[in-house]
Amino acid sequence: MHILITGGAGFIGQILAKELLNDPSHKITLTDIIEPPIPKGTKYPQNAKPIKADLLQGADNLVDKSLDAVYAFHGIMSSGAEENFDLGMSVNIDATRTLLEALRKTCPGVRVIYSSSQAVYGQPLPEVVTDDITPTPQSSYGAEKIVCETLINEYTRRGFINGFTLRFPTISIRPGKPTAAASSFLSGMIREPLNGKESVIPIEDRSFRSWLCSPKTLVHNLILTLSLPADAVPPHIRQINVPGICVSIQEMMDALEKVGGKDKLAFLKEKGDPSLIAILKSWPTCFDNTQAISLGMKRDSSFEETVRDYKQELEQQ
Repeated sequence: MHILITGGAGFIGQILAKELLNDPSHKITLTDIIEPPIPKGTKYPQNAKPIKADLLQGADNLVDKSLDAVYAFHGIMSSGAEENFDLGMSVNIDATRTLLEALRKTCPGVRVIYSSSQAVYGQPLPEVVTDDITPTPQSSYGAEKIVCETLINEYTRRGFINGFTLRFPTISIRPGKPTAAASSFLSGMIREPLNGKESVIPIEDRSFRSWLCSPKTLVHNLILTLSLPADAVPPHIRQINVPGICVSIQEMMDALEKVGGKDKLAFLKEKGDPSLIAILKSWPTCFDNTQAISLGMKRDSSFEETVRDYKQELEQQ
């Protein structure tokens, strides 16, 4: 299977590519505005081709008739899109439309797995969000994602692509450095202390809850979507809320203490950031994932398990 991954230099693009490159039947093209690295530790790195490209300049050089599937991960994250409206609109919407047009013309019917977000929702919301709740985003990032979700629906309804939109929970724990995502601290408050560094929690409310998914579980659900039947969801309603678990700041701190030791809590600093709080409090905190689970997707068993997995990976480095 020939698979294109846009945003291939990013964290999700890299962990997905690493898993796919352990299967000799996959040929992977990784693209980003910088040349994406080929993930280390894969069984078949020779099956990966990195390409430096800017989707705003066109996608024809990335798309050919041999493509079987596309993972669209490119984009500007939440606080970055809020800070720079023009950049968010061009990268998150215009680049996606450019990609879809190239696919429509060159390989119609190709499977497209688009990465969306829980940021498409805004208040007021019920305690548990179901698939029947109409998204009303309260951020530029969420609004841009809704526009692209509508494009995926329409291009699929017309038969131009075979699209699926996956609304991701916040992915935690991400390795590496903090990002421009408003939710970046939800990885940093575990990652930094386990690496002996300080992390700032931008909301002074330990009861604040977030909807989280581990990288390992996300990759499982991403790969599962490659084989979903085309009619698994209606042709004009392609969005699926990816399973997550609801975790409070206090529960995350408890997991850090239990796995890493009480001394790690000293690296956490709580300092409210009004601009981030406004974004964070607009997001839902709990979902009914009946649809996703019925399609074969899975959720994490606990956040403590996620922290243990991350600590184990650190020790193996």
